[in-house]
Amino acid sequence: MSNIKIFSGSSHQDLSQKVAEHLGLELGKVVTKKFSNKETCVEIGESVRGEDVYIIQSGCGEINDNLMELLIMISACKIASASRVTAVIPCFPYARQDKKDKVGREDKKDLILPNSRSWKFQSRAPISAKLVANMLSVSGADHIITMDLHASQIQGFFDIPVDNLYAEPAVLQWIKEHVPDWKASIIVSPDAGGTERVTSITDCLNVEFALIHKVRKKANEIDRMVLVGDVKDRVAILIDDMADTCGTICHAADKLISAGANKVYAILTHGIFSGPAISRINNACFEAIVVTNSIPQEKNVKQSTKIQVIDISMFLAEAIRRTHNGESVSYLFNHVPL
Repeated sequence: MSNIKIFSGSSHQDLSQKVAEHLGLELGKVVTKKFSNKETCVEIGESVRGEDVYIIQSGCGEINDNLMELLIMISACKIASASRVTAVIPCFPYARQDKKDKVGREDKKDLILPNSRSWKFQSRAPISAKLVANMLSVSGADHIITMDLHASQIQGFFDIPVDNLYAEPAVLQWIKEHVPDWKASIIVSPDAGGTERVTSITDCLNVEFALIHKVRKKANEIDRMVLVGDVKDRVAILIDDMADTCGTICHAADKLISAGANKVYAILTHGIFSGPAISRINNACFEAIVVTNSIPQEKNVKQSTKIQVIDISMFLAEAIRRTHNGESVSYLFNHVPL
């Protein structure tokens, strides 16, 4: 392919290298460094004038530093006369902060809502995902490629094109190849928000689904869980878009086993695995926890034999190729690229 440049940020260079290999290209030369006061400095080491530029940077690791690095790289390419700059962000940062929190209890000095049974207060939480979208647009990005956004409405935060890819085709392939009795399995959503994702997979596999309703005390802390569906003597496969401290999926696995499930698998698009996540995984009753490499997993795989990784580099590479050639990307919604 001509007139195309692929650059990698520092968050996930291994994934960037795989994407470039799929495309038969070399990664562009870029030097990132920090001054003594921790300011980020980026130097693009080759001409991008008139080029179609793709910058791969995932929202992981030192998220704030990596986000700032991405913004600076986009701006550097734009003011160097690149014809188009696309940010390829496998795991979108701040995606969980996509709306104001629901009103809560406690503060009766604020207002009382109509038809409410108790005093409540209005949330003053930020919508940080919208702020990130604004920053990407202002920095000069012309196009965004990402995967399995935590909330699909984030696409509407942008005034530029956003291609939200799905890991579903790779998930279906993994289930058929690695779960021997998948035809008798049941697909489980660990929360109500993932119901649409789970029902799409159950339709493709022609199996049943269940739902776990969770009530949180606060962020990353579950109060109680209620299982809706029959998992007795079945293989249960938990499906979710991401796992951070893994409190939800580990509690869900315990709930499924106590309800009579024979085996429990978990398949996640983004394995963040922060804090006590690895310890919880090792002590949980999973047969396997499957994640994509949207976030680096080398260290986590060494710490837990239960973690298995699906490579998504071919999805990103094919999305880049199709975008560059002006072809439709929707083919990737239902197919694993060769």
